[in-house]
Amino acid sequence: MPILSTRGAATYRGYVTQRYKVVVTYLVVAGGGGGGGSYGGGGGAGGLLTGTVTLTGSNTYTVTVGGGGAAGVNASNTGTNGGNSILSGTGITTITSVGGGGGGGNAFAGYSDGGNGLAGGSGGGGGGYGNTTEPGGAGTSGQGNSGASSNPYSPYTGGGGGGAGSSGTSGSYGGAGGSGLSNSITGSALTYAVGGKGQGNDSSTPGNNGAPNTGNGGDGGYGYTNPGNGGNGGSGVVIISSTSTAATVTGTYTLTTSGSNKIYTFTGSGTITY
Repeated sequence: MPILSTRGAATYRGYVTQRYKVVVTYLVVAGGGGGGGSYGGGGGAGGLLTGTVTLTGSNTYTVTVGGGGAAGVNASNTGTNGGNSILSGTGITTITSVGGGGGGGNAFAGYSDGGNGLAGGSGGGGGGYGNTTEPGGAGTSGQGNSGASSNPYSPYTGGGGGGAGSSGTSGSYGGAGGSGLSNSITGSALTYAVGGKGQGNDSSTPGNNGAPNTGNGGDGGYGYTNPGNGGNGGSGVVIISSTSTAATVTGTYTLTTSGSNKIYTFTGSGTITY
């Protein structure tokens, strides 16, 4: 009995039909963590996963794009974790990139929620202005790296958040965020998932927000003598590329081409069906 390659999956007049397969390349980046409040640690970058997966025609696959974590405000608050980004559907193992960890807030005695960076895709940096070193959060294996510990000596700076390419660092004048990773799935080399930097009382620069749809972590807030908020984490992104044109796509996305590839870049959640 002959086998026909088609979009359907049924029998017709004695012929067996078979759904066709589409091999796609994907990049799934979660939202970055928010930076901690004054003397804050940098937010960890969102987890980053890339690879190939075989999708089945007529199946609908769900795309979830994680939002960036909220910054810590004023003197003590730790930033919140970014949201997970997910590609899921029938017949594939769900691909989940974990949101970046929030940066620790002010660890000065009496501030109950300051201190440690939070675990995530990449971990947030530890908050400064404490008498002890505050640890950074752990990263998720295969997705990111750990945040750095804070500096317990003047100017009491927070540690840098981890990035997809390297861990955050500690420093006397602010811990640097970990490096991101370059990816050319769109046809151009772009860097994703950079960790946010930590700050202390050596700085009067507000914490920068992570750029949208990069998964970058937000910076920590500047020093207590002039308390500043941290920066919000950057939202995530999901990109799917193949030589096939999708039959149906929903949500917030753009379609571009590079050579023979059709590239669907989701900056908000949606669905895709080939």
